[in-house]
Amino acid sequence: MQWVDTVIQGVLLGGLYALFATGLSLIFGVMRLVNIAHGDLIVVASFAALAVAEGFGMHPLITLLAVVPLMFGLGYVLQRGILNLTLGKDILPPLLVTFGLSIIIQNGLLEVFTADSQKLKAGAIETMSLQIFGGISVGVLPVITFVAAVLVIAGLQLLFFRTMLGSAFRATSDDPDTARLMGIDNRHVFALAMAVSLAVVALAGVLLGVRTNFDPSIGPGRLLYAFEAVIIGGLGSLWGTLAGGVILGVAQSIGARIDPGLQILAGHIAFLIILIVRPRGLFPRAVD
Repeated sequence: MQWVDTVIQGVLLGGLYALFATGLSLIFGVMRLVNIAHGDLIVVASFAALAVAEGFGMHPLITLLAVVPLMFGLGYVLQRGILNLTLGKDILPPLLVTFGLSIIIQNGLLEVFTADSQKLKAGAIETMSLQIFGGISVGVLPVITFVAAVLVIAGLQLLFFRTMLGSAFRATSDDPDTARLMGIDNRHVFALAMAVSLAVVALAGVLLGVRTNFDPSIGPGRLLYAFEAVIIGGLGSLWGTLAGGVILGVAQSIGARIDPGLQILAGHIAFLIILIVRPRGLFPRAVD
């Protein structure tokens, strides 16, 4: 039963990684933009929740009511005011700009919040658990996180394939020039895509802050997990991103069961194996 428990815990951890990765997958799928600052924006959401929780005495999960709209607006302004100017056939300008943005965010957070490790205190929900079978128990918070990941991805799937905005996302992704000729404002659509991405980032950041400690320097590590989950699942596939997060989480849990020092390495090894066997990931979006 110990190994069954290990796999279950890994699956639940994969839900958090899937939330890290979903926003990254979304903006890559819509505008082929690789956001190097994605992990740091997750940390921004964590610190924003901390500021709101301490400033207004809110429960960390309630701060989502403020942090999600805040990050949505930040995403729109960031894309419309800066990143749209870098988009084109050359992928280097967005990489350089988001790399610079990553450095600015890390140093800005360091200046405002110092290098001290922080945590969102959510009370009893942090330690509550549910008994399932065979004496195996799962934490309520990891279950909430996994369910949130599934609901977010299902919601984005509905947004992409059942709404006019989703049609605009897909049109600009497939052929931005033709979409522009059909009257679609690509700059606005790209900004909305980044806004939706950062709304998901807000959820990931708050749940990260409740689950574990965070500080201004951890963004690149969260970015790495997000990249690995996206690539394992297949670029442009949202459900593949969930599968990638689960595979990464299970690999890390099994590694930790074998030897605590192997936890992170086991995830990287699983990523490399899948990259060798399936270079385009497990469920890549079909391309012409």
